[in-house]
Amino acid sequence: MGLRRYRRVGRRAARPAWAWALGALVAVAACEEAEQLRDRFREMTPYEAYQASLVDAGLAETALAREWTWAGREALENSAPVTLPFQEEGFVTPESPSAAAYRVALPRGRKLVAEVSIDSPEGTRLFVDVFRAPDDERDPFRPIFSSDSASLAFVYEPWRGGDFVLRVQPELLRGGRYRVALRQEAQLGFPVQGGGMTDIGSRFGAARDGGRRSHAGVDIFAARGTPVVAASGGRVNRVSVTRLGGKVVWVRDPVRNASVYYAHLDSQYVRGGEQVQPGDTVGFVGNTGNARTTPPHLHFGVYRRGEGAVDPFPFLDPPRGALPEQEADLALLGGRVRPRSEEARLHAGPGTGAEVLAELDDGAAMRVVGAAGSWYRVRLAGGREGYLAARLAVEAAGELLAGGERADGSESAKDRSGRASG
Repeated sequence: MGLRRYRRVGRRAARPAWAWALGALVAVAACEEAEQLRDRFREMTPYEAYQASLVDAGLAETALAREWTWAGREALENSAPVTLPFQEEGFVTPESPSAAAYRVALPRGRKLVAEVSIDSPEGTRLFVDVFRAPDDERDPFRPIFSSDSASLAFVYEPWRGGDFVLRVQPELLRGGRYRVALRQEAQLGFPVQGGGMTDIGSRFGAARDGGRRSHAGVDIFAARGTPVVAASGGRVNRVSVTRLGGKVVWVRDPVRNASVYYAHLDSQYVRGGEQVQPGDTVGFVGNTGNARTTPPHLHFGVYRRGEGAVDPFPFLDPPRGALPEQEADLALLGGRVRPRSEEARLHAGPGTGAEVLAELDDGAAMRVVGAAGSWYRVRLAGGREGYLAARLAVEAAGELLAGGERADGSESAKDRSGRASG
């Protein structure tokens, strides 16, 4: 009777195939082999296909199309470094091609969760592309995900950590107000119900049997009989009893191309061949096998072909940090500001620790193209972008920018006449 309170496996309905196309949630799982294979044989991304359509239509060499292509390349190569979690609302004007890109560091064992949308009366296609940043600046950015939906949520799980860039860019002559929200999560769920990282008492690599072998997983201590739950989805490919592990369960995880190992169970709750979803009960904490003289615990291991045992800790460890409150006035999006003082600096990212790009004089007017927390992303008259602390910005309606451009985006009569006579 007691088993009835635990969720049986295999009862969740499979995600329908059309869910990917409709785009409410797109799950993208990638390992290194898949990324390299995709580099060699992948089809064009929606962004690249759109560029090709401009060529086919004879528009690629127009000034507007060249500016659109340049904006996308410039955003990618000079992406803003941001710390997760991150959220920004941005503004794109239809008459001025532009793009925004954000660079995030994703440690091994974490997944990127992203939501991107644009509010535009024209039904704008918004190109959303994720790239792995190269370790060597001479190498190209590797495209790993691409979409042209106006509203999109997706998850990307790299097997190895690194820097990644998300770029957003609307199609030509389209604009609107967009929102980007990024966060990271642990790739695996915690495998002991009600437990947490502080319950891990023995880490990966610790010496065993007098140094003759090393610990090939982590030990998670809990009361006997505590449910052990699937850390990931997959197929149960072995339920057995062994000398070292005692009562064990192996689950094949196709997303990460890994085998997940649950050992020292007091009892098993699944059968070979069953499909499990994250959170389904696979067994109960015990101390069977060579753990008979220790307190009850789960030995949890992750194995990957070509690597053998890998440290599960980073795949379980949840990220810390909270999303900064939105303090910058969103009403100024698309408007003009100038520095409040001569001490204002333009930063590469939304934080005082980001690289300083320029010292700003108090007469410099600029357009607000984004707002994140207590920072504005601004564009100077020459097209350079960066972040300015909101407390150092004051509205600058009606002022002239360097080069004759007015604060409302128009040109002065003097500048127009000069260009016409030239």
